[in-house]
Amino acid sequence: MEFVFGDHVLDVDRRELRRRGELIALEPQVFDLLVYLVRNRGRVVSRDDLLEAIWGGRIVSESTMTSRINAARKAIGDTGGAQRLIRTVPRKDIRFVGVVQEDQEPADARSIAADPPRPALALLDKPSIAVLPFANLSGDPEQEYFADGMVEEIITALSRIGGLFVIARNSTFTYKGRAVDVKQVGRELGVRYVLEGSVRKGRQRVRIAAQLIDAATDAHLWADRFDGSLEDVFELQDKVAISVAGIIEPTLQTAEIQLSSGRPTTNLTAYELYLRALAPSAKGWDKEQIIKVLGCLRQALERDPHYGPALGLAAICHSDLDVAGWTEDEEANRAAALALARRALQTAGAYPDVLCNVAYVLAYFGEDIAVAMALIDRALELKPSFAIGWWRSGWIRLMKGQPEPAIQHFEIGRRLNPGDMLGFAQGIGAGHFFAKRFEEAKAALLLALEQGPGWVPPYRFLASCYAQM
Repeated sequence: MEFVFGDHVLDVDRRELRRRGELIALEPQVFDLLVYLVRNRGRVVSRDDLLEAIWGGRIVSESTMTSRINAARKAIGDTGGAQRLIRTVPRKDIRFVGVVQEDQEPADARSIAADPPRPALALLDKPSIAVLPFANLSGDPEQEYFADGMVEEIITALSRIGGLFVIARNSTFTYKGRAVDVKQVGRELGVRYVLEGSVRKGRQRVRIAAQLIDAATDAHLWADRFDGSLEDVFELQDKVAISVAGIIEPTLQTAEIQLSSGRPTTNLTAYELYLRALAPSAKGWDKEQIIKVLGCLRQALERDPHYGPALGLAAICHSDLDVAGWTEDEEANRAAALALARRALQTAGAYPDVLCNVAYVLAYFGEDIAVAMALIDRALELKPSFAIGWWRSGWIRLMKGQPEPAIQHFEIGRRLNPGDMLGFAQGIGAGHFFAKRFEEAKAALLLALEQGPGWVPPYRFLASCYAQM
């Protein structure tokens, strides 16, 4: 028996919990607690129920039970603050609220990667590519963030090439840790090409190996290996992107890829801390993760106070804390966000990611909306395959009172990032709400809540919809 919810598979027979194919270590009692909550998700579970089922009727302290519940939450990427999956209800009872699929078939009767296939997406009329997570060959699991960061940077470099459609990281990383069929990836993401690879990082050296595959025919079109010192890492990333673009379509303009001389920092420690900050956002975004990311970014900025992307991402963290209501001092949080955004614009205003983040922060906190729109438009001009850019542009358009363009931008972003239904469905729902199409808004918002039942903002729009219907 398996229970599938989000990125997790809870295998009762094997007593295993996996996230995106990776095994998560669990104490036996915590595993039993999680299984009990998932099996009884249709009702509220009392503390007495847990005492009987997990502890055999023995009396245990409140702190012991709370620690086991918190351990279960942590294992599935939840927190006591977010409560996306395990929710506390009045009188300290709890309930599992995630959307669960049950699978009766034994795990060994099928491939590990045999998830329910996604519906196929139509191929576009221009070159399209998905960059899958690279294998970490460093021999140290702690270096996983570095391999993931290399993929992020290669995606960013490819996204700057006009005429090339590049799937966002959040969608491609759903395949992390899984044995994948490249043809299936091509169908599910609607792309013609797939890039695979590996990263090996030593003390002072890094090696990136990559291969390009035609997803329609499974033919290997190109493979190469790039070696260099850690100081050369930016140039190595660009070489991979330029080589790939040249194989896919020789006429593509690869001059848009910025070479290492234009990189936003020369401090490798700051860069590695920035990569560490990028890693949690791919696994979920709650208060605990945001605080962790801000800690990494502060360390990076201590080493390079002019590191534009780190400044911009830190500003976004502060705005996200405000969006979710996770800040105790709203005015101080707002001031910090705006100060970071302005510093980012001054130091790295030529980078599309920085322009995007600054535009959103300025618009969200009520600064000059015209400036924000100019900045986001410039970001999308520099980086057309920019899923989060189109998403932020959609929200900025809504803040400007333009729901129709906003919906169009959310739709473009969703095609670039088909794995992130929550964010784009919420935006589309908000667009229909402001256009006074309340039925369409309700449908989109309910879809968003299916993907993230613990995320607060869609509930606000949905409540407003019902009030208008």
